[in-house]
Amino acid sequence: MKPFTAARIAGLVALVVSFLVVPTAAWSKDPVNTTLFGNKAIHGYDPVAYFVDGKPLPGKAEFEFEWKGAKWRFATAEHREAFKKAPEKYVPQYGGYCAYAVSQGRLVDIDPNAWSIVEGKLYLNYDLDVQKKWQLDIPSYVAKADKNWPGVLE
Repeated sequence: MKPFTAARIAGLVALVVSFLVVPTAAWSKDPVNTTLFGNKAIHGYDPVAYFVDGKPLPGKAEFEFEWKGAKWRFATAEHREAFKKAPEKYVPQYGGYCAYAVSQGRLVDIDPNAWSIVEGKLYLNYDLDVQKKWQLDIPSYVAKADKNWPGVLE
């Protein structure tokens, strides 16, 4: 067995990172982003919490609800019931894929902590740096993403 040199470790790290940041289109073109998270939408975070609590909250397995082929988790039973009554009010736009990436014609995973609510709609981004770029011209990016969605799934 070869010893772990700095070059070998760097190569392994690059390989792992490439799997984490490759656009999800390489893995899936599902209408709801569940990539790498056991069919859980938005990494298992509670979509209602963004609206009600004003922050991302991890959902709990005990408050899970299946909708559109994905498992949606909620921090409380009340959040789950609100979602059941009006899921379209709470689901993130573009199936929970990065809104900025959809505006560019791509499917990319998200960080549940990179989010914004604009005109009553939840938008998620790949990370906080992409979110900063998104915030520079949200109306333009929304228009482009709306034009690309759902065609980007094809």
